[in-house]
Amino acid sequence: MSLRVGIVCPYSFDAPGGVQFHVRDLAEALMARGHEVSVLAPADDDTPVPDYLTSAGGAVPVRYNGSVARLTFGPRTAGRVRRWLDAGRFDVLHLHEPVTPSLSMLALWIAQGPIVATFHTSLVRSRALQVAYPLVRQSLEKIDARIAVSEDARRTLVDHLGGDAVVIPNGVYVDTFADAVPSPAWQGTPEAPTVAFLGRLDEPRKGLPVLPAAIPRILAQLPGARVLGARRGDDGRDAAIEALGAHASSVEFLGGVSDEDKASLLASVDLYIAPQTGGESFGIVLVEAMSAGACVVASDLGAFRRVLDDGAAGVLFPVGDPEALARAVVDVLADPDARAAHRARAAEFVRRFDWSAVTDQVSAVYDMVLAASEAVIPVHEDPRSRRGGRLLGRVREAEVGRP
Repeated sequence: MSLRVGIVCPYSFDAPGGVQFHVRDLAEALMARGHEVSVLAPADDDTPVPDYLTSAGGAVPVRYNGSVARLTFGPRTAGRVRRWLDAGRFDVLHLHEPVTPSLSMLALWIAQGPIVATFHTSLVRSRALQVAYPLVRQSLEKIDARIAVSEDARRTLVDHLGGDAVVIPNGVYVDTFADAVPSPAWQGTPEAPTVAFLGRLDEPRKGLPVLPAAIPRILAQLPGARVLGARRGDDGRDAAIEALGAHASSVEFLGGVSDEDKASLLASVDLYIAPQTGGESFGIVLVEAMSAGACVVASDLGAFRRVLDDGAAGVLFPVGDPEALARAVVDVLADPDARAAHRARAAEFVRRFDWSAVTDQVSAVYDMVLAASEAVIPVHEDPRSRRGGRLLGRVREAEVGRP
């Protein structure tokens, strides 16, 4: 049965990250199965977006969950949500991060009908959320089914908001990465292996302070090693170069890379390093690296441990320990058999994260919600949502103030 599905993303597509890519890929996977999909998300007028995405206007940067998110809120945005819902006449409304003070929270408050919500965050601490929670608490009962992208996200949901959720992981087009063509410029040799790192340089939780401290130790054992860093944005680059000191020339900062180049990079390098120190609910880039055939060395976070099959599909090191990171890198580069064993297990394990499997599970949730729903009309505006304009203003003030 073909469905009209409305998907709401709270984060701006001006600087897309994990949630935005998840929303994009889910929308396209659903459309490939014949469903009609519309996505509502923040985006500036000059930001290129796919045809199926409706912009809810620009967003402002807000510190949220240990990083900087671009969110939008307030009465004007609420009006855009109402118009989008009215035009869409959706069979199912799928909200992502409905407790983030942005579009999804507004849509949950405004809409009535079959509603599914996906929770991505593994830790929720935000002044804006504390202000907005009374609004969310009144609306949470509207959600007919809850999805968490990992056990960590599910636990956060249970601890902070109550209730439970089915765990459906983030998706990856595994074959896209498995079939990526390596680039000679990024390939290593036994004497000069290549190691990659992807992440924002201006977010400490991504582990950047750990990596510069580990690199001199790695180079002491492997003087020909090259570290390739790709990122979004330039913030933090100068600080990283300063921290590396005399070893800065061994790190090549590639800047922002396209999806195609990212796949090629991961297919080329000997190792992918994930030195994150917290705030990770899943680890999508680990799955991408595993799919591309790179051996992964990652912090022993709960989310990463689960993605790496308790260390069978990659190497884990103690969180925030640069000496242990360096030792893990040197040891695995010196042991081709161990790398091959990790890569073989990873190639098998990642299949559970392929979008074909993930879309099956999400579709089953939609079917369950529709079967249980007594609604005979599409998703529509909840008349009660017209109340509470003052609360919208208070949340808006919290959003642009101190998080």
